[in-house]
Amino acid sequence: MNAELSFPPLLTGRAVADDPFAAAIQAAQDGCDAGLVLYDPVSPDLQAALVLAPEVPLAEAAVMLPLAGVALQNAVGSVAPPEVALQLGWSGKVHVNGATAGQLRMVAPEGDRNSPPDWMVIGLSLRFVTEDIDGGQNPDETALHAEGCGDLMPLDVLESWSRHLLTQLHIWEQDGIAPLHREYSGLVFGMGDAIDQSGHSGTFLGLDEQLGMLVKTGEGTRLVPLTDLLETP
Repeated sequence: MNAELSFPPLLTGRAVADDPFAAAIQAAQDGCDAGLVLYDPVSPDLQAALVLAPEVPLAEAAVMLPLAGVALQNAVGSVAPPEVALQLGWSGKVHVNGATAGQLRMVAPEGDRNSPPDWMVIGLSLRFVTEDIDGGQNPDETALHAEGCGDLMPLDVLESWSRHLLTQLHIWEQDGIAPLHREYSGLVFGMGDAIDQSGHSGTFLGLDEQLGMLVKTGEGTRLVPLTDLLETP
């Protein structure tokens, strides 16, 4: 498999032998330029991470997680068969036809959430093949090839994701969060279902204006902000 990929302007790709998410965190801590995409060139699944340098407070920059998810849905949706439905769990899980097929993560250094972080890393894993899927051992998990996407390859999806990501970033920078809110709202998995998130148990009612989760509990409606999903290095 050719590891030399074509990324759009402002993004630079680099193949790594180890975990791309961990490698991206280390690169960010070492002061690499924003726009670096690290990826595993030989994995049968998609393993990648992107380094960002947000210019907005961390509380606002946390929308990069759902933004990256929308870009992934656009990328897969543009090439997958029409019967393949990719949805996005609020906590970062990627669902294909109702079953879990991947995960989005975000990490930033600890600091004031009202100030821009020095850096942020978005991690992406997307399962293409899994031995257990065909045997039905894990009915709540799936892979793209098991859902009729046998022609899709991880690095092709990575290239497409990077292009759609820049498009979504441009829209967000120009038009604010409203277009992202509209598109993401139609892709969120499990809205209306029972949920247990960040210590709040209840019903997933919807999203606030900053894409935080609204949970109806016995004590009223609670807001779980996207910053609750931030990991620390």
